[in-house]
Amino acid sequence: MNSREQVQAAWLKQIGAAAERYVATETKREDIEQRRKMKDSPVVDSPEQISARAQRLATSGEMPVEAMIEAGRIEPSDRITTLERIIGASNELQPANFLSRGARTAASVARISLSRNGREVPLGTGFLVSPRLLLTNNHVLPDQDTARQAVIEFGAETTIDNDPRLPVRFRLDPDFFVTDEHLDFTLVPVRPGADGKPPGDAVGWWNRLIMDQGKIVIGEAMNVIGHPMGRLKEIGIRRNQLDLQLDDFLHYSTDTEPGNSGSPVFNDQWEVVALHHSGVPRTDEQGRLLRRDGTVWHEGDGDDAIAWRANEGVRISAILMHLAGLQRSARDHEFLAELGPDAGPVGGPSAIRPRLAPAEDRTEQIGPASAPRESTELRHGVTARAGAFGGTRHLLFLHGRSQHGRDPELLRREWTAGLNKGLTLAGLSTFDPADAFFPFYGDRLAALLQPTEETALAPETMAVDHALAMAPTTPQARRLYEQILQNAAADAGMPAEDGQPADRVEAEGLGSIGSAIVSRLQRQLSWLAARTDLDELIIAQVFRDVASYLADEQIRQAVLDCVLETAPASGRLTLVSHSLGTVVAMDLLTRLQPQLDVAVLLTLGSPLGLDAVYNKLLVPGPHRPERVGDWLNAWSVVDPITIGCPLRHIWKGQLREIPVDNPKERAHSIAEYLAHPAVAQAIHNGVAPTTGP
Repeated sequence: MNSREQVQAAWLKQIGAAAERYVATETKREDIEQRRKMKDSPVVDSPEQISARAQRLATSGEMPVEAMIEAGRIEPSDRITTLERIIGASNELQPANFLSRGARTAASVARISLSRNGREVPLGTGFLVSPRLLLTNNHVLPDQDTARQAVIEFGAETTIDNDPRLPVRFRLDPDFFVTDEHLDFTLVPVRPGADGKPPGDAVGWWNRLIMDQGKIVIGEAMNVIGHPMGRLKEIGIRRNQLDLQLDDFLHYSTDTEPGNSGSPVFNDQWEVVALHHSGVPRTDEQGRLLRRDGTVWHEGDGDDAIAWRANEGVRISAILMHLAGLQRSARDHEFLAELGPDAGPVGGPSAIRPRLAPAEDRTEQIGPASAPRESTELRHGVTARAGAFGGTRHLLFLHGRSQHGRDPELLRREWTAGLNKGLTLAGLSTFDPADAFFPFYGDRLAALLQPTEETALAPETMAVDHALAMAPTTPQARRLYEQILQNAAADAGMPAEDGQPADRVEAEGLGSIGSAIVSRLQRQLSWLAARTDLDELIIAQVFRDVASYLADEQIRQAVLDCVLETAPASGRLTLVSHSLGTVVAMDLLTRLQPQLDVAVLLTLGSPLGLDAVYNKLLVPGPHRPERVGDWLNAWSVVDPITIGCPLRHIWKGQLREIPVDNPKERAHSIAEYLAHPAVAQAIHNGVAPTTGP
């Protein structure tokens, strides 16, 4: 039996086993349908799975604000029902970056073909789960000999203009080879390219394997990327739904074909939840496969003649548990450590970050052309092009909160796009994004904040009390968070509440927190939101992160270290900061090299007018930094983060200020601030060549 025949026989065995599991779980599916009818919701699962999923969505920031608010307006019949509603609502619409994130993910999905006697026969699909490791099915690559004959093609797809793209081809290195027939997976390294780089550097990868529960529940949408029947890459994002969870497998409905064997199956956050391995065929009472016309299927009929009723994938958690139980050599540990800490015991504390291909090596991807890419210059940001603005004048953008997981190169382009609009309105020449430094601390900040954000607070409480939901858990940060909210509400004109009866809020998971302080915080937050039309959660999240940064010296130092890693060491600097970044900028001024002349400082959308903020800086109090030449502060009356502005009456020393008319729906947007001609003019003045005698 040749390799192709072995693959076919292994595949038939897998679809037979899938059909048996499907028949054996008929009662479970009937029970799920009954529960869906009773609750009038497609989302139903075990209480443990529902709770884990809701908590994961809430702590990651993926749960839409609208979903939590809407669920909070409805009287819940019980806690799990409320969570099911929230999860179901989060499936209705996706953010605009859904397609770009999918395009980023699709770059690491490859077509696997068998090279034999000068011919290449498509076998299935595989995808990178580390810079070197490819995951696919056992029935696609059952042994090392088959793997040695395999050709791996990344980018076997069409461009945005529907022209075929020339794929990037690799071979496998099956000296390390882990496979399992029951779980139908194979994990094998891909050889480096001719330039010696691992495939992850050449094509990008973004598919961390995650051990934890909470990635998906029954009734949620699923997305599949693969090469059905060996065709160019395709994506299934319609009519996809998880129908049943078993210990090792998932059953779901989606538009897949046999060539999708080995495809990654994602949730709507583009986290891998399963390894697709088989369709579930219809069978007769004797267990024989059936054709679409109801007759018995025979091998000569072809795969496309089979009547498929569902699909089956192997749970990622089951694969990781299997890997964790294996005896491993030191070399095995080296490979598996690349899976990273999210993979549980099998992964190590890997320093390797998911990444995309370098800009100069990448061609168009499916989806929007602005799909994020990982910077290749520095882990914590991107440096400016050598010689920009004459080589001695520098422009540095310092971002705010909630940028984790994003690409600093794409962020730099977004900032520059806003600035170029303002420069155009001011009648000035525009800038190239490559001319700006862009330190990136978003991932480091998110990693440090994550342990403090994991609370026992029930997600349905978040729909009612956003101030409590966003409160830091450490005592110092929580006290500062409360002070910032109180200062901001008072500056926004909220009357003092002394002597007024407090509305009591009894919510699950509050512990020893007093109900009076909870309701007071929420009233303060609601007051700010009502006067600015900005979402309560956005306001609370910014204030939470500012409080956490100022109250925790470990977080402060980590952020400053990230910025200093990318900042220039000498010359003339124009420092443009936004939101939390303005607070970081004030601290940064005490750490920059003395050879660096800070000619211009811009603070945009800043909370520096709140005494609870400026009194916690490294140099506390509203003292204008001596090393700054020109300081321009821009603020918007509809931006609640700039409550306390203008600054000139608080900060000692001279600074210039301008109010900008940001639209309410984008009150805190950095692009809107940079697009103001006066802001753009100040930046231009900072980097323009100085004139002299």
